Amino acid sequence: MTKLLENKVCIVTGAAGINGIGLRTAKLFYEHGASIVITDVNEQACDTVRSMFNEDRSLVLVANVVSKDDCERVASAVLEKFGRIDVLVNNAGITQPVKFDEIQPDDYDRILDVNLRGMLYMSQAVTPQMKQQGSGSIVNTSSVSAQRGGGIFGGPHYSAAKAGMLGLGKAMARELGAFGVRVNAVTPGLIATDITGGKLDDAMKQKILEGIPLNRLGKPEDVAKAFLFLASDLSDYITGATIDVNGGMHIH
Repeated sequence: MTKLLENKVCIVTGAAGINGIGLRTAKLFYEHGASIVITDVNEQACDTVRSMFNEDRSLVLVANVVSKDDCERVASAVLEKFGRIDVLVNNAGITQPVKFDEIQPDDYDRILDVNLRGMLYMSQAVTPQMKQQGSGSIVNTSSVSAQRGGGIFGGPHYSAAKAGMLGLGKAMARELGAFGVRVNAVTPGLIATDITGGKLDDAMKQKILEGIPLNRLGKPEDVAKAFLFLASDLSDYITGATIDVNGGMHIH
């Protein structure tokens, strides 16, 4: 197998969930030769995944992307251990399935902070090193809900946060391109993770599948493979792009 990330150092945030997109991405990157850095706010989850990787090629850190100090601490720890940062996947995110009229101030702050502010802070923490290297790839986990105006498990504030990630990412791509740093996004559709686990009855699943041309729910590895493409040199002339990974749920 050709290893697409040989000698690359890759950070994936929000990646300690056992059935999540983040951990599947970290494993795929690791299989392709990367040294992998996993961050997550859940300390117990971090302890669980730490043993899945060789210590020489991995680093698992408890960190909250809403904290600028935490993000800078992560970047410093990565540079201390590996000496460079090649890829950042801004994957940390939370959702809340409420309607427009039900959104409370604390809900808005929480959803926007983790999804959008976290992307800003973590990107700001790694870009000085990427600029110095003259290379880097930042990949952001947005959502089909940003494009279609709502999702199945996310409220309007979640759609707003994920749409904000697309806008921020495009602006970053314009600004950072001169330094050799690429910024792209992936918009997953309905992916079978812990967020969706147990919440879909057969009738609801059948109704959803009627709107997906490929006639199946997505798997974490479907998204991870898109991340791999954007992280690797296969996409070295792509920046400011959005790749839909939704089985055709949103064809536009």
